[in-house]
Amino acid sequence: MKTGKEGFQERVGWLLGAGRKSGGDGVTAAVQCDRDRMAIPGRCLPCCAALLAFIALFGAVLPAHVKKAMEESPETYSHYYDHKELSERLHSLAQAYPELCRLSSLGMSVEGRELWVMRVTADPDAVPPERPQFKYVGNMHGDETVSRQVLVYLLRYLLENYGREPRVTALLNATDIYIVPSLNPDGFQRAQEGDCQGEKGGRENARQLDLNRNFPDQFTNQQPPDPQQVPEVVAMMRWIQENRFVLSGNLHGGSVVASYPYDDSSSHMETGFYSKSSDDKVFQYLAKAYASNHPIMKTGHPRCKGEEEEFFPDGITNGAHWYDVQGGMQDWNYLNTNCFEVTIELGCVKYPVASELPTYWESNHRSLLEFIQQVHKGIKGFVLDATDRRGIFNATVSVADINHPVTSDKAGDYWRLLVPGTYKVTASARGYLSLHLPVLLSLTSWSSNL
Repeated sequence: MKTGKEGFQERVGWLLGAGRKSGGDGVTAAVQCDRDRMAIPGRCLPCCAALLAFIALFGAVLPAHVKKAMEESPETYSHYYDHKELSERLHSLAQAYPELCRLSSLGMSVEGRELWVMRVTADPDAVPPERPQFKYVGNMHGDETVSRQVLVYLLRYLLENYGREPRVTALLNATDIYIVPSLNPDGFQRAQEGDCQGEKGGRENARQLDLNRNFPDQFTNQQPPDPQQVPEVVAMMRWIQENRFVLSGNLHGGSVVASYPYDDSSSHMETGFYSKSSDDKVFQYLAKAYASNHPIMKTGHPRCKGEEEEFFPDGITNGAHWYDVQGGMQDWNYLNTNCFEVTIELGCVKYPVASELPTYWESNHRSLLEFIQQVHKGIKGFVLDATDRRGIFNATVSVADINHPVTSDKAGDYWRLLVPGTYKVTASARGYLSLHLPVLLSLTSWSSNL
């Protein structure tokens, strides 16, 4: 059958099997999975822009459709929103599109600024369990500002084009999208426009702590984050754990590359150590989905000032191989939840002048959309009790030879990102016999264009 208002995907249902409950009362369990027919598809370095050449080549004349949309939009592309303006703009969008979005707050920053999050999806008060959760997080470092604006532009683009553009309509019908424009509004208030290398302050929060160094780390025995010191980190962790995110993009500035786990290693070698996760192939696919649609990133040559010879094959890198980061958010997502996160560097300049914002939007908007689409890759379905067909909460879905199981949500729904290949999938739950099934994800069955 087809799902979503526009038949976003065709689903193939199948049962893993059934097993007798260990208690001997005859209750059985089953797992129903789906194989998608979908398409294949940061951090901060002390470097300034070598972006002027790119602007001259690619940004002097924006494509007509982008320029027309910008001219007709009430969005402001000429300056950065301060916190008051950002709040007003988000409230305005929420009021204008109540059928598509809900605005809420993750919590407060050290200085009492709201950490806004906008949820965007068709009929947001009745999201079905088969709709996966996706998130973008921006402005984690207060002086890396492009993401703050670009994510507001993305919100507007999604909301204005629902029902008009087939791809956007399909995404919102099938995906539960969350956008956090600024995780560090206090830092942003201190940052200064035109700061290339982050030398003028604003990177850290109001307690002078780096938010992307204060998540629990797998290789470091550190204290849990202190809500008085890093309330932004505590709020983000709580919010992630309250939800069931499948995929995430953490947007930064300082280079032009998509970076994936792990961000550090047990040796904490400063650079050059490839710290491979169990899902290394999946992460490479996800990172390439963004990079391959970005005009500079796909070349692998950011050409940032002081790093002109730096090269990232296919525009992607393993985080620790680039440089070691302890306490980063992307590794914490992957190790503690179902969520796969990639860190995306949007530009060499940390805080470019506002007149360049249209060029950054044009360079990134295709990649932003393509990356969201990746949340539908792999296998998905429901872990069900075979006698009454009720969903089994917190069941484990594991893949042989990949040491990273995911768990089911309250309706028994699960999502497991995978690349094409042959897998042995196992579903297990307390009180039930484990169920096994070989799964073939061919390139044809795995992919389809929106």
